[in-house]
Amino acid sequence: MDGRDWSLFLQPYEQAVEELKVKFKTMRTELKSREDYAPIEFVTGRVKRISSILDKAKRLNVEHDRLHIGIEDIAGIRIMCQFVDDIYRVASLIRMRKDLKLVYEKDYIANYKESGYRSYHMIIEYPVQTALGHTLILAEIQIRTLAMNFWATIEHSLNYKYKKDLPLEVRKRLQKAAEAANRLDNEMTSIRKEILDAQTTFEENSNCVATILSGIQKLYSFHEVRLAAQYQSKFNELFQQEDYPALEQLSLELVADIAQAKKNTQL
Repeated sequence: MDGRDWSLFLQPYEQAVEELKVKFKTMRTELKSREDYAPIEFVTGRVKRISSILDKAKRLNVEHDRLHIGIEDIAGIRIMCQFVDDIYRVASLIRMRKDLKLVYEKDYIANYKESGYRSYHMIIEYPVQTALGHTLILAEIQIRTLAMNFWATIEHSLNYKYKKDLPLEVRKRLQKAAEAANRLDNEMTSIRKEILDAQTTFEENSNCVATILSGIQKLYSFHEVRLAAQYQSKFNELFQQEDYPALEQLSLELVADIAQAKKNTQL
């Protein structure tokens, strides 16, 4: 063992993970604003545990003074998508970025592993500004569907338990589970339009409710107590009936009354 200061060694990786999470979450928000749909469902990240780094170094025969180039996934980002097509869209967007350099990528979806593992991997070189200056680190981005991630999480836990020597029966069951997860992804893709339409409707209805309730509070702030109470009563009735077209109309009327109330307070 080389007696290195692991906290100092891992600091740039920790910084990179935090920065990349923010950047990909921002990408999601921007795509949502531009296109009303974001191929990114959510983003997570982690820095590999010291024990895992040492285990992998031993397995790959990487010298301790070459960990920074021999272990490519010390910093890891995971991007979750709803649909398989979204994975390739996200990979394409990452390739176009100027704030990182793509080293190589592996498509374990088109060429899945014998175990059944499916995911899209991108190894990148990422610049980190530390207190001591500029440094480049390697990081791994994994892009998956939720079904792929569920399977991979279970497989990882079982590999840890059996020290990567899974019993034959367990391997066979995992392979069947991987096939089932793949069928689920294919089925979700086949009804993609219906899923997205339902999600859009839910979001629009939620926004309408939030707008009305916020508007009622604004009426109270303008001391329009009676009018606010009328709107609250009407909202309660329509919400109970789940009459969202009528709630949309109520929202428009509320906006007009708020504008008038605001004007009255300025007179």
